[in-house]
Amino acid sequence: MQGKTMISLLLASVILVFSGCSAADGNNTDVTGSKHEKEIFAMDTIMKLTAWGASGEQALEEAEAEIRRLDDLLSTGKSTSEVSAINRSGGSTQLSDEVRFLAERSLDIYEATDGAFDMTIYPIMKLWGFTGDDPACPSDDSIERTLALCGSDKVKLDNSGMVLSEGQSIDLGGIAKGYTGMRIADIFRKNGIGSGIVSLGGNVQCIGGNPSGKDFNCAVADPAAPHSSYLGFLKVNDEAVVTSGGYERYFEDDGVTYHHIMDPRTGRPAKSGLSSVTVVCRDGTTADGLSTACFVMGAEKSAELWRSGSYSFELVLFTDDGRLLVTEGLSERFSPDGDRGFEIIRKE
Repeated sequence: MQGKTMISLLLASVILVFSGCSAADGNNTDVTGSKHEKEIFAMDTIMKLTAWGASGEQALEEAEAEIRRLDDLLSTGKSTSEVSAINRSGGSTQLSDEVRFLAERSLDIYEATDGAFDMTIYPIMKLWGFTGDDPACPSDDSIERTLALCGSDKVKLDNSGMVLSEGQSIDLGGIAKGYTGMRIADIFRKNGIGSGIVSLGGNVQCIGGNPSGKDFNCAVADPAAPHSSYLGFLKVNDEAVVTSGGYERYFEDDGVTYHHIMDPRTGRPAKSGLSSVTVVCRDGTTADGLSTACFVMGAEKSAELWRSGSYSFELVLFTDDGRLLVTEGLSERFSPDGDRGFEIIRKE
């Protein structure tokens, strides 16, 4: 296609800054030992794992093994994965504990967000080419035909397994990295690690705080210049921070930019007025799903979901017109970069 440029960014939208950071208290945990690091490529992203403590090397080895296991189980790009087997067969009578848990959580978020997060979006992602290396804008007719295959309300999930409607297929990638971060956090804690960081692309899971005695300081990237400037800084302790933005993976065709975050209700890249969404939550799995859903829903609907109390989470929203919005639960923990101001989203 003439005029098309593919731009794929494998980057951390949330960057850990270690000046003025702190560590969490914990029984039988080591937050003062040496620093251990490991960098791997899995789940289509660069992952960096950091652990402080005498058992750090052991924790990192176990964490890498768990990442590889989950990637083999959940990847749509691997024909041997359980998710690929489900998509080939239209369902499964036997589900692993992980796939069942992620499917149930996906269905829950689907309902809570009026379909803004949908694990059955995979046919649309394939249509646009975002599952491969050559994305392109499809025709309106093909979008409408493919969109008819989507909708998690058509999925049947019960004690006997999962059944998809004809032509449906699922992708748990929108929630898998958040779950993986939580699994690694469990492995770190089991090994006595009281201070650690799991950075999985735009997903960051903090275990405790920094060994220096204060919270981790998370820098949230500016969508306009994600490699060089920040929207601001978040103080985080024992929480997940997940960012979604249209700048992460996209292509340009004849001057028009098409990003990879699809609106499941239109079958097209989401146009919600948001440039980026950052979710802070104790539960990394929930944070991962909500970051996508909120990007699709836009600022007003995201604020409504936050106020509803359906989930316990906080938000940093950056709009296309340059407004920076922060929920009041983060207002004392967020510092805008430079002379930026921000608006507080309040409960009432």
